Formats: sequence, structure tokens, C-alpha cells
Amino acid sequence: MKKILVINGHPDQESFNTAIARTYVDSAKATGAEVRYIAIGELDFNPNLQFGYRKRMELEPDLLKALEDIHWSEHQVWIHPMWWLGMPAVMKGFFDRAFLPGITFTRNKNGIR
Repeated sequence: MKKILVINGHPDQESFNTAIARTYVDSAKATGAEVRYIAIGELDFNPNLQFGYRKRMELEPDLLKALEDIHWSEHQVWIHPMWWLGMPAVMKGFFDRAFLPGITFTRNKNGIR
């Protein structure tokens, strides 16, 4: 059984992106997949990487749970709108806060892996 994580980056849970995400979740479950869902706009976390990489901020429980789901998954589906050539601010903040060195990637002498 495939482990799928659907991540909705739209901050409005009544958006068309949410309808797309819910349809995907329902369809994947109908095929027998194990599915988890993250609505970034509903997570409780500070999206501002206040100190950059100079000083590590403690990850809030919602970010820790999201990272657990990301590591659990075998396949990820990211759904979000494009606003002014980019993703919504809360989704960018999610990447800034959760995708950190030593957590989602490591560095070695040859670069990042």
C-alpha cells in the first residue's frame, strides 16, 4: 500500500485548492492508498524564520507533526496557488521553518544531500 501525503498550501480552507486536495485524498483512498493530509493554513506556527540560520528556533508541535508525516510518506502531492509568481506566504514560511539543515537535508563536503 502506497503512503501518500497531500499538502495543501492555500490558507483558505474553502478554496478551489482545498476542493482539489480533498478530491485527490478521496480518490487515493479509493485505490487502497494510505493517505495523510496537511492543510498548512490550519497549522499553528510562526512562519517567520526570525534569525535566519544564525539561531535555531524551536519547532512548534504542528511543524514536528508535519515533518513526521513528510518522512512517513512515499509520495507527496503539493497543492497551492501561484500568487504574484510565488506560493502563498504561509507556505513559504512552512518551508523556511521546517526544511532546515539537519532535519530535511544535510551538508557534506560535496554539497547538500
